Amino acid sequence: MAIESEVAVIGGGLAGVFSALAAAREGADVRLLSYKQSTLAQASGLVDLQGYTPEGDGPVVDPYEAIPALRDEHPYSAVGVDGVRDAMALFDEVTDRYRGAHTDRNALLPTHGGTVKPTARYPASAAAGLASDDRDALLVGFESLVDFDAPHAAAHLRNAGVPFDVRGVSVEFPGDLRADAKVTRYAKLLDEDARVETEQGRRPRARDALAATVERHLDDAERIGFPAVLGDDDPAAVRDSLDAALGVPVFEVPMGPPSLPGLRLEDDLYAAMDAAGVSMETGNPVVDYDGVGRIEEVVVERNGARIPFAADEFVLATGGLVGKGIGSDREGVREPIFDCHVPHAADRYEWFDGDAFGDHDFARFGVRTDGTLRPLDADGSVEFENLRAAGSVLGGYDFAAEKSGSGVSIATGHAAGTAAAEAVR
Repeated sequence: MAIESEVAVIGGGLAGVFSALAAAREGADVRLLSYKQSTLAQASGLVDLQGYTPEGDGPVVDPYEAIPALRDEHPYSAVGVDGVRDAMALFDEVTDRYRGAHTDRNALLPTHGGTVKPTARYPASAAAGLASDDRDALLVGFESLVDFDAPHAAAHLRNAGVPFDVRGVSVEFPGDLRADAKVTRYAKLLDEDARVETEQGRRPRARDALAATVERHLDDAERIGFPAVLGDDDPAAVRDSLDAALGVPVFEVPMGPPSLPGLRLEDDLYAAMDAAGVSMETGNPVVDYDGVGRIEEVVVERNGARIPFAADEFVLATGGLVGKGIGSDREGVREPIFDCHVPHAADRYEWFDGDAFGDHDFARFGVRTDGTLRPLDADGSVEFENLRAAGSVLGGYDFAAEKSGSGVSIATGHAAGTAAAEAVR
């Protein structure tokens, strides 16, 4: 007998989470089916709506003003500006550790590589590091954390013309962590404020030891940026301690994967789903489905057994080429669960009104949908009346060039979940 729910969401990333949250908040009985660990841990923790135009121009000042100018095939076109606003309002409600909701304009954040990135929402831990702030900054890297070269990042920021003086130093992190230590190990030491050994034979607490190490490099700096490892359980407490000890604001610089801000966001969002009553089935893949024109149930493979999950409405949020939600081989490109049509070659050229995208063509691979996010076949007909697609499984946009991946996932996930809940009422 199949396990039943009203709405089944397939995929546990941003699109899947916001599909499930939106549907549950509309009163539907929702189940999330997720095979792999969420990709949020691989993200920087910044939430982008539209950082650049599809042609690479920018940065975009106001993403809400830029959305209406996008092509009809872009996923934002199915959602609309109001739909994006509604989705971001839900994001703001369930993530109280984020900033940026006070304005429609993108914020400019320095990254660990020394670039300046436009983003719509950013962790509170990064708030004192805005590149539009003219206070002089010191970037502090750790010799054992090779992913962040603070002097290199500072030099790149100076060359980028930021409106403040910025220097970078590398110091030894208290506790003598190995070069292969995970970022969570740094965070745990600071969370616990454990005692650490120093060369002088003392055993100060980790936060005091770090502050003392950095203080000698402070000079005239008016704020200090660290790699994003300043605690996991209570990063605000870690920053408050360092602020007080150093006498200047402390901020985190967004890092590449694995990302503590991404893990913190994942924790907050999964807690929100739990509070909303979403049931979750994780760690096992959806491998098949039953139904013609309308999906009756999907099949999850669990320890060699095939477990059916039935629902009235389904949301496909399995990711794109990188996340394996879109598969590719020598024969072509396909969506592997429902075999939804993925435009490519000649029909992709027709979909985009005869416009070729050259080197970025592959980035736009994905499922084509109607105005309610239902996948379309090669002839433009709806494939399944009770299936909607959301997130990077969708085609028609280049999230890497546009810096729009998070926004598209949140907005289309919210729209798909809302529509699925409305359909069962």
